[in-house]
Amino acid sequence: MPGPTEWLIVGAVVLLLFGAKKLPDLARSLGRSSSEFKKGMREGGADEEEEEETTTPSKASTDTTDTSTD
Repeated sequence: MPGPTEWLIVGAVVLLLFGAKKLPDLARSLGRSSSEFKKGMREGGADEEEEEETTTPSKASTDTTDTSTD
């Protein structure tokens, strides 16, 4: 786990690479993309659950227990 010194070094490098004027735009776009990703994950999970309910046959119709004796 990086300590405070490592985070300061990473922050300084990012500041040097992107500049002070672009950092707020980068942070804003990162936040938007993160929220879109979370939204997509929620919607994708709901779609998969609906799909499973409609494609999974009921247990009663798939129960093929052999009741004959040898």
